[in-house]
Amino acid sequence: MRGRGSKAQWAEMSAEIMTAVFAIPGDITLPTGGYAYDREVLARLPAAGVDVAHLVLPGGYPEPSPEDLARTAEQIAATPPGAVLLIDGLAYGAMPAELIARFDRPIIALVHHPLCLEAGVAPARAEELRALETRALSMARRVIVTSPMTARTLAVDFGVPTGRITVAEPGTDAAPRAKGSARSGGGALLAVGSIVPRKGYDVLVRALEIDAGEHDPGWHLTIVGAVDRSPPTVEALRAQIARAGLDARIEIAGPKSRAELDAFYDCADIFVLASHYEGYGMVLAEALARGLPIVTTTGGAAAETVPDAAALKVPPGEPHILQQALRRIMDDAALRGRLADAAWSAGQNLPRWSHTAATISKVIEEARV
Repeated sequence: MRGRGSKAQWAEMSAEIMTAVFAIPGDITLPTGGYAYDREVLARLPAAGVDVAHLVLPGGYPEPSPEDLARTAEQIAATPPGAVLLIDGLAYGAMPAELIARFDRPIIALVHHPLCLEAGVAPARAEELRALETRALSMARRVIVTSPMTARTLAVDFGVPTGRITVAEPGTDAAPRAKGSARSGGGALLAVGSIVPRKGYDVLVRALEIDAGEHDPGWHLTIVGAVDRSPPTVEALRAQIARAGLDARIEIAGPKSRAELDAFYDCADIFVLASHYEGYGMVLAEALARGLPIVTTTGGAAAETVPDAAALKVPPGEPHILQQALRRIMDDAALRGRLADAAWSAGQNLPRWSHTAATISKVIEEARV
């Protein structure tokens, strides 16, 4: 894996045969599911037979400035002409067709989830993004998605022929089974994911506020995730927690290292996801790998990532129904045990990252033909 971005940097490789360039916007070290996927793929493609380089696109996507677009054109033009372009959808879906038309190389689009389905996007911008992404996807030789649900969405709503779509589900590392907490009633709740509108943390806090008004709350919620992706959302969430009088029971822990996050999973009793939409839900797979009972919404691919036997599933955006599911699982130790056993069993059969990389490697080879 090598980071590149200018003709001078690429020139040293003139004697090499570069198989692919993975173009990703912004800081790949950020703690989001999409960037985690990209990091793992970059690290494993060489072992799967792909000589890949990392191209760092401007960080303004998916709201690129004219300068960002101009810079992107320069960066792509400087890449080896024989390389396949694998472009992360966070950037690709927001690129105008006239820019993409200048990329005289085979293009593979990697779609984590359609940009227009991100919660909190103004309706006019969502429609603009839908049109941009539809046109962009029509110009890609192949499209990689992270779930069968996203594959169906692109085929039905974006007109992508199914024969051009390949599902490369995220890998999940093997992990020890979670030990849980010492709290009675399975009250150590864990939620993981960046604090952005799509994740529905406001719905989760409202559900817990309802629960605290009806029961003696023995629970404690820890939210682990980036707090810099949408500062207004973080500010609003902190204010909501304070108004509800739940400061002592809900902790916004911020981003954590892999080791720290593993410790949070190990001490949790219940994993909860309140997202409005998920392209896959990597944190759900991580919870399965640790045998945690789960309460999740059915938003997007989240409905399919977790087997029904391992979770209580509720519609997104419904705090009262979410509260009822949380209360049910906290009150019923036998139910928690059954869900946990089913989660642990499912977690042993999750795909590994080597399989993800092998799938993408095959698509890259096919795109070169």
